[in-house]
Amino acid sequence: MNFSTTFAIAMIVLLGVLSQWVAWKISKPAIVIMSACGLLVGPIFNLIIPVELIGEGMYKSIISLSVAVILFEGSLSLNFEEIKDTRLTIKRIVTIGAFIAWILGSISAYFLAGLSITTSLVIGAILIVTGPTVILPLLRQAKLDKKVSSILKWEGILVDPLGAILAVFSFELAGVFTSPVPSAHNLLHFGMGVIMAIVIGLLIGYLTGRALKEDYFPEYLKAAMVLCLVIGAFTLSELLSHETGLLAVTVMGVVMANMKISTLDEILHFNENISIILISSVFIMLTASLSRDVLLNIFQPGIILFVIAMLFIVRPLSIWLSTIGTDISNKERALVGWIAPRGIVALTVTGYFSNLLVAEGYQDAEMLLALTFALVIVTVLAHGFSIQPLAKKLGLAHDGKPGLVIVGANTFSIAMAEFLKGEDVPVLIVENNDRHINHAIEMGIEYHQGEILYEVANYNLDLVIYKKMLLNTPIPLYNVLVSRQFATKMGRANICLVNVLGDKLKDNFKELKHIDIPRLGDYRATYLKLIGLINEGYQFSKTQITEEFTETDYYNAMDYRRVNLFVMTKNGDIEFFTTRKHPKVSNGDYIVSLAPNEIHDDGKEQKVTGDEAAFKVLSQI
Repeated sequence: MNFSTTFAIAMIVLLGVLSQWVAWKISKPAIVIMSACGLLVGPIFNLIIPVELIGEGMYKSIISLSVAVILFEGSLSLNFEEIKDTRLTIKRIVTIGAFIAWILGSISAYFLAGLSITTSLVIGAILIVTGPTVILPLLRQAKLDKKVSSILKWEGILVDPLGAILAVFSFELAGVFTSPVPSAHNLLHFGMGVIMAIVIGLLIGYLTGRALKEDYFPEYLKAAMVLCLVIGAFTLSELLSHETGLLAVTVMGVVMANMKISTLDEILHFNENISIILISSVFIMLTASLSRDVLLNIFQPGIILFVIAMLFIVRPLSIWLSTIGTDISNKERALVGWIAPRGIVALTVTGYFSNLLVAEGYQDAEMLLALTFALVIVTVLAHGFSIQPLAKKLGLAHDGKPGLVIVGANTFSIAMAEFLKGEDVPVLIVENNDRHINHAIEMGIEYHQGEILYEVANYNLDLVIYKKMLLNTPIPLYNVLVSRQFATKMGRANICLVNVLGDKLKDNFKELKHIDIPRLGDYRATYLKLIGLINEGYQFSKTQITEEFTETDYYNAMDYRRVNLFVMTKNGDIEFFTTRKHPKVSNGDYIVSLAPNEIHDDGKEQKVTGDEAAFKVLSQI
């Protein structure tokens, strides 16, 4: 079927982003959905063949520039302070383990898949990556123990750009030593190319960082300028020495990541959004461009043997050897040695190097896409569906209910944490103030002392098992700031904040007028009032909804003094009552409220004694 180029490009972008959305909705790896879409519109039904529609030259340019931007975004996470603070196990895996995986993977590609030395070294380097775009969704799904989760998470973040850097060096180095006539000229060209790429990356990275710190660019242009400079660094390095652009942009990202740039988070967020579109689109383009011959090549004995070797020999052996003498147990070592899903970056970088190697005369590189695609699909499916059962069998998974993070320690937060702890719901209180956190420590509640924005940004706080967040500090703007930072990580619907000022007073602050995060409870559930009710002796109370006692019955009979806070489902999940909507309640679920000691659930108005005046004042806040 003949489509216009404009329509084809629009469909590629749409399919890529929709695949990401569908994967999020069904909690499955996006790469599986994108693979199916790309194969369907490409080699299976021949609806969209990107290479034919946009031309081979434009296709290669899009792939190479996209990979450059993706690698730059990944390298922005390589802060040396983060590496210094990680455990010995993680350091060993991302250095010794990566080197062993490269050597063993290259040997497997050479002897089992029948590739040349150069092609084997390049693909061995690329496939050391696991990639945060694949591993992090699996970790959220599996609810692993903190130690194993931390190891896998950090490996995915740190090794991701390292694989591409190693692939560049492998290609350049192999080109020197496999040349028919090795000469000083070749060695000099290789060395100068690497040095120039490093110098370009260092120089442009440093100057860009200084420009950002000194506010040489207006706020609305900062992210766009950085993106242009990344493309400029890549292009300049390519002009001076062919195929060193990836090294230049990676060095540029590392330099900027370690300059303590205050606006780097906003730039990183912008680049993440661009990278999602690029990764999704490029992945659809790559899979749609696969020929039917490539798909059939997946079933070649050499590729099958290579995939088996990568799963059962290369990965386990690299982990076991690199973690000798560390504090990791045999069970933890076994799980880490099995879980290594390859993802979108591996396939996009392979597509780039496949074209490059073929152009340089390495015809065996034509099978790299088939080889990588086979490993990606097998590892994503095998590890995606086995990580949770295997972790549970080894006793390394959190087999309980989804947890709640409460930001801010006060009497209400601690009372809520105590109640949920009694219901076996994991709760973590995060607070920076010594005085406020002491009460949580005395009650034996899980806590973390520190500034949550800093701790999460520096990967010092593992929130994998926590699905919901309640913001309960007395600073309204801080609550809004934290909510917006975590909305992209947890989802806006999973975050709730306690109203500090009350609706009437809140309207006097333009910064708070258009809060897009739901607020807890009803008009009564303000910060001061909730603390006041706890001090008056109010307690957390749960009422189960059944066929005999329906949700309607509950509301009709409810003591009007109750403040409904959340619904706790049968599996322990929490759905907050908010000023926007009430959560859906099913039979077997519990409605949890803050209620006085003497509850009169008969549907009649009760006479309030004691602090009635204070009660009414608080309701007006």
